[in-house]
Amino acid sequence: MNHPFHDEKSLSQAAEELGNEALALGLIRSFVVRHFSDSKQFYIPDENQSEPLTPEEAYLRLKKIVEQAAAKRDDEG
Repeated sequence: MNHPFHDEKSLSQAAEELGNEALALGLIRSFVVRHFSDSKQFYIPDENQSEPLTPEEAYLRLKKIVEQAAAKRDDEG
């Protein structure tokens, strides 16, 4: 499997891109990235939780959201 990242910086960038895609598609209402000198924290607010996510957690959660929406569109289309 080929991933669009190879280190934490590119993983963070991929997570931000997925977040922007999810926002543009209306799948999430917002997301926040907190920048620190050596890392980033992601927040994807929802009704139940708004805990900080690592870049890996944010990437996986956002990827799942986008893929589920795409699968739903395919089923309906």
